[in-house]
Amino acid sequence: MNKMGRIRPTYIKRVAIELLNKYPQAFNRDFENNKVMVNNLTDVYSVTMRNRIAGYITRYLSRPEV
Repeated sequence: MNKMGRIRPTYIKRVAIELLNKYPQAFNRDFENNKVMVNNLTDVYSVTMRNRIAGYITRYLSRPEV
């Protein structure tokens, strides 16, 4: 069976990857830590958007290396 991932808007992925490239040591597999770091490092005012970016970073770091 083919596993399909969640579909996220491109801007969430773009911001998340940009943050990971700029601040690689700031993020880890802990969502709560990532949420705080996204809040500190960006000017995202929406709580929902902050959580989505932090969630994508958490999932991105948790996936197995191919």
